[in-house]
Amino acid sequence: MSCCPQKSESFSAFQPTLFEASANLSRPARVPIPGGTGLIGTSKAYIRADGEGPLRRGLVDAFWMSASTITNAEFAAFVKDTGYITEAEHLGSSFVFYAQLDPENASKPGVPGSPWWKPIDSASWQNLSGPDCSVIDDLTDHPVVHVSWNDAMAYCSWAGGRLPTELEWEHAARGGLGDVRFPWGDDEPDDENNLLCNIWQGQFPTTNTSADGFATTAPGLSFTPNAYGLHNTVGNVWEWTSDIFRTPAQRKQLSQSNADSPNLIKVLKGGSFLCHKSYCYRYRIAARLGNSLDSATTHTGFRVVWDKTD
Repeated sequence: MSCCPQKSESFSAFQPTLFEASANLSRPARVPIPGGTGLIGTSKAYIRADGEGPLRRGLVDAFWMSASTITNAEFAAFVKDTGYITEAEHLGSSFVFYAQLDPENASKPGVPGSPWWKPIDSASWQNLSGPDCSVIDDLTDHPVVHVSWNDAMAYCSWAGGRLPTELEWEHAARGGLGDVRFPWGDDEPDDENNLLCNIWQGQFPTTNTSADGFATTAPGLSFTPNAYGLHNTVGNVWEWTSDIFRTPAQRKQLSQSNADSPNLIKVLKGGSFLCHKSYCYRYRIAARLGNSLDSATTHTGFRVVWDKTD
């Protein structure tokens, strides 16, 4: 397999009518998200240990949200303007899924418990799988990856926005449909016919048929958007939020001790192209994951929100 994602035409592309024209890449295409009573969690929790239930409600102010996760072209504009260096670049390495690597690197020792993740020297947002995999020319419309929470925060500040809260993210992803599993409703994606988002098809982690047209990331504006005009809120890449990740056990401990851990873990939403129901059924709206502020991988990105008063 090539180290870089391959472009494909086999997806359902749709240009929403809600785009606000962008004068420059510091303000990516964005859609309005209405305020009101937002839902977070679900009454039909599947991975209870993650804290995806119960269903709760909270007030949400109206805001703008980028129609897709931030792309390589948009992140490149930020880097060109500021000279920003990501944490992966400072560190000199990042984590890459083994199937994106050449045989020599794919055979290197991986992360204990998840051996398909390989630490690769020089892997970064510009070089997905190391120094021989540049995204600048061919993948400008794909999500930027290898970005940590701190990197995402830096971009948001430059763009005049911020990361969404978990409540805002779920409220936006639901598109007004209520307690549904997916942005389009409860219709379940499968490996052959119901290809509604960019996830894994086949047997994880050995066989990916790429029936949806993509072995790794898809362009940010691919697949049909939800009712608010948001593309790929599930599948494609995990998305950072501003909230601290706590499991139910950690919430209980916090309420008893009134003290938080100094090693903050942040909430990620949406799942990625590596998710499959047999292994990681987290490409659902209520599903969640936690990771450290400086973590970066080939399946993690972010999108930006702007307050309506902006």
